[in-house]
Amino acid sequence: MPIINRFADWHDDIAEWRREIHAHPELQYDVHRTAAFVAERLKDFGVDEIVTGIGQTGVVGLIHGELDERTDAPRKVVGLRADMDALPIQEVRDLPYKSTVEGKMHACGHDGHTAMLLGAARYLAETRQFKGTVAVIFQPAEEGGGGGKAMVDDGMMERFGIQQVFGMHNLPGLDVGKFAITPGPMMAAADVFRIDITGKGGHAAKPHGCIDPAIVTVQLVQAIQTIVSRNAAPLDSMVVSVTQIHLGDTDNVIPQTAMVGGTVRTFSPEMRKLAQKRIHELAEHISAAFGATIEVDYELGYPVTVNHEANTVVAGDVAASIVSEEHVNRATDPMMGAEDFSYMLESRPGAFIFIGQGESAGLHHPEYDFNDEIIPYGCSYWVNLAEKTLNEAEA
Repeated sequence: MPIINRFADWHDDIAEWRREIHAHPELQYDVHRTAAFVAERLKDFGVDEIVTGIGQTGVVGLIHGELDERTDAPRKVVGLRADMDALPIQEVRDLPYKSTVEGKMHACGHDGHTAMLLGAARYLAETRQFKGTVAVIFQPAEEGGGGGKAMVDDGMMERFGIQQVFGMHNLPGLDVGKFAITPGPMMAAADVFRIDITGKGGHAAKPHGCIDPAIVTVQLVQAIQTIVSRNAAPLDSMVVSVTQIHLGDTDNVIPQTAMVGGTVRTFSPEMRKLAQKRIHELAEHISAAFGATIEVDYELGYPVTVNHEANTVVAGDVAASIVSEEHVNRATDPMMGAEDFSYMLESRPGAFIFIGQGESAGLHHPEYDFNDEIIPYGCSYWVNLAEKTLNEAEA
């Protein structure tokens, strides 16, 4: 099935919703305005049940289709998820719908994800050409807040009887009209670390009377870089990045303390454990060598996003039905970015897919803007996926 014509007719409406959300970005769980906007649109569409406050500020809408012909069969329920939150970034492009909130912007396309799922909900509520129920899921706090976990922990899957769940994200650099997916690990686990170093401060002209945390910091940062190059096997995927170094305030004082922070990205539990172990060991021994004391805080973040094989095939088939097989990469390289849809895939079978954004600034860049040209592709994917998943006969 190609792009659904109705979405060409509704394109301006959906783009306007997207731009309204874009102009009023909200962070993490503080998405009250966006959630209210979503709930109001779902009400306008005639969605059967709208529940707010799931995982603090998430919204779930239920759209019921036909009952299964076998009256004793449980109603099928498929979940379609979009994220609503923005990022703490200052927008630099002077767009007509530029962010009205200082220091906040939709730099990852969650405004577009929300608008496309709203467009799909409008169509599904109008046509209802499926058996069972579609649960449209609008999630807060994807950007570091773990909103996906919060919704799962709030009992969303059990409460609404969701049996399969699917997610989608735009991808700059992938042409408009193309999709990319792969079975198994799709995006990495993301952990963060903070190392606090305490030395002995003093006058910069008398370093012999001090324990300089700057020296410890330099040695430690260099050593951390060897975790990937000298501890991980060459064919194992791992990224360890130091992203923060804080010490000192002036030129004539050796500071008392320093801080080193960063992130670790892995695809396997073994690599995750290795990175955590080596960071602790390196921090402990290097600090001891210079007479400093150290405190390591290593926080496990989002788990690996793992696509279930059968659901990945279905998602790829649906994408191919819209844009043709040659425009669907079914074996795309996994990415070191992280995604808290991983929690939903740990709870239920499903799959996560990338939709082409075309050439644009990268995700999390102050010049990024969601490409409204992809709206018909995304909306059509959601609708066709819901109908195929719910209407296919049981094996």
